[in-house]
Amino acid sequence: MDNKSIKKLEADLWESADLLRAGSKLTSQQYCMPVLGLLFLRYAYSRFKKVEAEILKDRPVRNGRVMPVEAQDFAEKSALFLPEQAQYSYLVNLPENIPASHITYEKDGAVVQMNSLGEAVNHAMELVEAQSEQLTGVLPKEYTIFSDDLLAELLRIFNNNALDDVGGDVIGRIYEYFLSKFAPVVASDDGVFFTPKSLVKMIVNILEPTSGTLADIACGSGGMFVQSGDFVNSKGMSANKAMTFYGQEKVEYNAQLCLMNMAVHGLTGVIKSGDEANTFYNDAHNLAGCCDYVMANPPFNVDKVKAKAASDAGRLPFGLPGVNKANEVGNANYLWISYFYAYLNEHGRAGFVMASSATDSQGRDKDIREQLIKTGHVDVMISVGNNFFYTKSLPCSLWFFDKGKPVELQDKVLFIDARSYFTVVDRTLNEWSEWQLKNLNAIVWLYRGETEKYTHLLEEYHSILGDGEYAEILAAQENRIAVLREEARAAIADAAKKEKKKVQVEYDDKITELEETLQIAKEAVWLYEKFGDGEYQDIPGLCKIADRTEIEDKGWSLTPGAYVGVAPIEDDGVDFHERMAEIHEELLRLQDESNQLMASISQNIKEMGI
Repeated sequence: MDNKSIKKLEADLWESADLLRAGSKLTSQQYCMPVLGLLFLRYAYSRFKKVEAEILKDRPVRNGRVMPVEAQDFAEKSALFLPEQAQYSYLVNLPENIPASHITYEKDGAVVQMNSLGEAVNHAMELVEAQSEQLTGVLPKEYTIFSDDLLAELLRIFNNNALDDVGGDVIGRIYEYFLSKFAPVVASDDGVFFTPKSLVKMIVNILEPTSGTLADIACGSGGMFVQSGDFVNSKGMSANKAMTFYGQEKVEYNAQLCLMNMAVHGLTGVIKSGDEANTFYNDAHNLAGCCDYVMANPPFNVDKVKAKAASDAGRLPFGLPGVNKANEVGNANYLWISYFYAYLNEHGRAGFVMASSATDSQGRDKDIREQLIKTGHVDVMISVGNNFFYTKSLPCSLWFFDKGKPVELQDKVLFIDARSYFTVVDRTLNEWSEWQLKNLNAIVWLYRGETEKYTHLLEEYHSILGDGEYAEILAAQENRIAVLREEARAAIADAAKKEKKKVQVEYDDKITELEETLQIAKEAVWLYEKFGDGEYQDIPGLCKIADRTEIEDKGWSLTPGAYVGVAPIEDDGVDFHERMAEIHEELLRLQDESNQLMASISQNIKEMGI
């Protein structure tokens, strides 16, 4: 299934599911977890059927009968065995009147009759949990709050053959899509359970996880784990074999979302939640100094953290941030920053999201920041603009540490100001497109001297755009779109009335396809005009490599804007004074026309005797 088809499927499924919620009396909070639970169950069933077919290929035959499959057969292939009553097909095909059908199941040694479809789905979730220690107590079991009609319709919506493309991870993508749609409306710990995918991808792409231990000590719904798994798998390795995932998440609801998200993506990990996972007071997995990678999007500007308890919990190589008269840390940003550094082993890398204010905050924060910089392990700093989050519009920064930096870079930090580089999704949401992510990543490659990765990216552009100068390709593409628009207008005008809509759709599809290629050409031009065939240079307004002396001169600031400066304003070729004279002349003409019109109206009213 291609990307366009998956996007359409995502949107169609969400629209159908959301319409059902709108017609019910359920809140988004009530609806979120059960709907994601059904997506998980659908994934588990698709995986079950695929593995079952593999097992049956070589299944022994006794007395003319194929030996039945067993739970152990599935465990050997890292898949969940699903008893019949936990299989999606069983639930979809249940009769409408369940009580009258006398359907039963066994629970705690007793035979229990099902009284609703909600009970049947709850029981299915219990059966699945019995097959997986990681999922015990995680799956939603509140389906009796749904009417049977609503639940049956939801089951039918997800009973789509397109979702059987497990190898392409279609359900995993749809699960994340649904998470992103729920994020703005589900208030769980201020809605902080989902880190936008483009921020997660940027962190993963710069850290480049390959093998070892990965910790996210504020893991939310597990986006860092999922994206890291995708990254490792894309390199031809098995994420579950190469990586060990550890998470802490104070809000149990979020931890459940995380474990389901990981399971849908075929990942296993150890996630702790509740009081023991309050990172300020607990190193729940005893991982200090042990991690190859640390990734996180912690809550910003947390206050009222008990200073003594935080100090006793350790992991503060640079000491406590500022403590107020109530013996509390008034802003926990530098607690998080210290933790992320403390968890790294001798060659570990960290990448995390942080409030923009932390790059230049004063007092004890500044002292800690100075100590950090003097380690030589601060690697890359990226400023991110507004509207990258689903629930908040504030800007943020991405921080990167690398304890394994080569000697020639230990005294340097790469600063990137990406606040004006993004794609507008809608009025309240921005993101980085796939190619914008690659372009920003390319700056980091050149800083690290990894020119072969940059060259490979140029080859990717050429494979899509063809050979030739990118600027010429861009101009040709713009011309093709303009010509096609003219053709569309003429064709629609000439078409019969019944055919106009069909012709419009055909041309819209062609234009959309060309516009997608046009956007890729624009990104190729953006990159190549700055760095050519692969030589790093500081670009005013975008990026700069600063050494420790420059950083000390700036008061130990880690704000990219303080170093990259302002981009030069392009000359549009218009003489300012000449243009202002034209505007003034136009204004006088319009004012004269307005006076004449008012005089005419007054005369007409007078003649009418009004």
